[in-house]
Amino acid sequence: MRILLVLCLWLGFNQSLTAKQIPVTVYADDAYPPYSFVSEGAAKGIYSDIMRLAFSRMPRYNVTIKPTPFKRGLKLLEAGRGFALYPPYFYPNQRHYINPYSVPILQEEVVVYCNTKPAVSTSWPDDFYGLKIGINNSFAIGGEQFWIAEKEDKITIEPALDNRENILKLKTNRIDCYINDKLSILWEIKRMKLSGDLHEEREFELGISVSTEQGYLAFSADTDNRYPFKEHFVKQFNAIILEMQNNGEITNLLKRYIN
Repeated sequence: MRILLVLCLWLGFNQSLTAKQIPVTVYADDAYPPYSFVSEGAAKGIYSDIMRLAFSRMPRYNVTIKPTPFKRGLKLLEAGRGFALYPPYFYPNQRHYINPYSVPILQEEVVVYCNTKPAVSTSWPDDFYGLKIGINNSFAIGGEQFWIAEKEDKITIEPALDNRENILKLKTNRIDCYINDKLSILWEIKRMKLSGDLHEEREFELGISVSTEQGYLAFSADTDNRYPFKEHFVKQFNAIILEMQNNGEITNLLKRYIN
């Protein structure tokens, strides 16, 4: 009887722990390889690997990662119907509905690849005036002067769905250049060459390195207080990410994709 009583208490204790888990949905950009993309319905990529490892160390939460188009993910945060999204860059003046951002997770290099390298390409965006620049939907990269140049009709910015669509447009001269993270562009070019969608001999010119940016887990400002656990979640997540950076785990995950 004592053994049975202890067993019942143990089972009840474990069930209570499970019941206390808070279900959380985190959205992931579904078209930003190799950092964050969808494959067979699941979130894949460097950030997704980092997130899964971090979330596995947060036993209070039962986190589901849901891939979604980046533009839709931002709208979910803005409407308060999404808790968090990765991996936006830090643009607090342009996205007031994000608060807070996590600690920086990875550093990325934003570059411009072109069909033909401009005769002079030492100053961004001045040396690219008159060109049509492709960019992914809802991306805010390029810097303030880049977007001012568009308003002044000195540069044409043409959004497209993802890396693949922009590279196809670059291939067929529908855009002159494409701006995005360097590793992301090169990853997609390699995939397209392997699939035969791009000739092996086809090369694009590296126009210029624009900036270095860092990716984050971005949280909804949540003005309606739909997520009362947010402060604790953010604090715990940040601590785990910093630990993963310090012990080399994030570097090791990144190396898998660089190789």
